[in-house]
Amino acid sequence: MATNNLQAVKYSMLELAVVGQDIPIPQVLENSLETAQKAEELGFNRFWLAEHHNMKAIASSATSILIGYIAGGTKNIRVGSGGVMLPNHAPLIIAEQFGTLAQLYPNRIDLGLGRAPGTDQTTAQEIRSDRMQAVYRFPDEIDKIQAFIDRNYAKVRAPIAEGVNLPFYVLGSSTDSAYVAAKKGLPYVFASHFAPTHLKEALRIYRENFQASKFLEKPYVIAGINVVAAPTQEEAETLSTSMLQMTVGILTQKMTYMQPPIPMNDELQKIKHHPAVAQMNKFAFVGDAATIKTQIEDFVTTYDINELMVSCNVYEQEKRIQSLEILAKIMQGKTA
Repeated sequence: MATNNLQAVKYSMLELAVVGQDIPIPQVLENSLETAQKAEELGFNRFWLAEHHNMKAIASSATSILIGYIAGGTKNIRVGSGGVMLPNHAPLIIAEQFGTLAQLYPNRIDLGLGRAPGTDQTTAQEIRSDRMQAVYRFPDEIDKIQAFIDRNYAKVRAPIAEGVNLPFYVLGSSTDSAYVAAKKGLPYVFASHFAPTHLKEALRIYRENFQASKFLEKPYVIAGINVVAAPTQEEAETLSTSMLQMTVGILTQKMTYMQPPIPMNDELQKIKHHPAVAQMNKFAFVGDAATIKTQIEDFVTTYDINELMVSCNVYEQEKRIQSLEILAKIMQGKTA
């Protein structure tokens, strides 16, 4: 893929509804909707919401409800799950929930499916006691949802889901999911925005083992990146300190509310370049338009990406929107 042809690459957004310090949850959810509306205006292809539990800094735990909220407040942008952690749920319930969404918002709903818990093991056990068995059944449970849609499940029906247009996507952060996506002939979404280690190998496995299906003729790759863009490199570095503090919280298992940005200092620079932090944020692109453009071109070219799934964790809503505006101009070829 030519590095000067980003216009051929679709760009989408992953939303966690991150709760900032001193920002009440109702405001967080309103901000999510405003962000989706702005993303739609800026030409983003999809707006996906992630499922997480028992995390006070993330408000997207009831993912299907938020998807309905976002879809109801937008007009054309695709809205979906990035993803539903399927072992947490019965396939029938997911078929009914997303079948309902697809009936309400025709040709706009996506179902991204992952097998990770989206939480700690204790909480995962609380969500579904037979979760580990469901993990091993992940490929079969994907098929079961499709069977409800196709009305091929003999024992039980999900009438609300029958015949709906609901594209499936397989999410993953390891090589296991690559085999699943390839065998089923489904688009593959890799969580390189926080788990970049296996990206290259997972994409190789997916492409080499891909089997064409009624859903997809050839491999389609969506890859996650973090973006913090600003008019100047210095401002972007400052804004990125909120994301940096979140990363440290995740790695130390002391995740708290997203913190307001602070000027980048020597201590934060040391943290930023710590091997564990640097590895987790390998695909965190921070800077002005020229810097971000170069980073994205290199990423897209190196890994032959069809679509970017962008996470933008910026504390102030106004600055977050600004970051998305800069990104959209880059992707549309409106920057030098």
